[in-house]
Amino acid sequence: MNITIDLTQKRLTTERLTLRLIKLSDLDDFFEYASVDGVGQMCGWNPHKNIEESEMILEKLVSEKTNFALVLQGKMIGTLSFMAYKEDKLPEFSSLVGVEIGYCLSKEYWGMGLMPEALKEAVKFGFDVLKLDFIVCSHFLDNHQSQRVQEKCGFKHYKIVDYKSQNGDDKPVWISLLKKEEFYNV
Repeated sequence: MNITIDLTQKRLTTERLTLRLIKLSDLDDFFEYASVDGVGQMCGWNPHKNIEESEMILEKLVSEKTNFALVLQGKMIGTLSFMAYKEDKLPEFSSLVGVEIGYCLSKEYWGMGLMPEALKEAVKFGFDVLKLDFIVCSHFLDNHQSQRVQEKCGFKHYKIVDYKSQNGDDKPVWISLLKKEEFYNV
């Protein structure tokens, strides 16, 4: 079952990153990476066409209070979000508490190990603070970078499901799963 998440007043830190609630003042950094071809498509959305589009999306992300900004040396370089998992796709977990984590990283910072670093800290927070039983992540079948991030953090492929992306594509995604007891054995 899903739970209500509110990340207000929450801040996580890793060796190199700060994860803090997204703010409207992140607009320029957000637009900088969200407008780059190849970034959004990995997450199921098209590159932002202009700063006004980014502002509209950022306002929504801020209002949800479930989205961390990934901050490196004072600059927002990505997002990590706690979302309701699709209960209809995973009815076998209805008696357990879980969430889905989604993430996006500026292309400029790909391949530096930053996303696994952030995801591990978010997973630890989910299990220790939110008292989750499981966490799911998903990735498009051709998104091998995201697959590697999830594998590095202990997630295991669980099943393939159909997904309708924000840009209207119907694409299959791997749902990967990590249970609390498996995380602490990684």
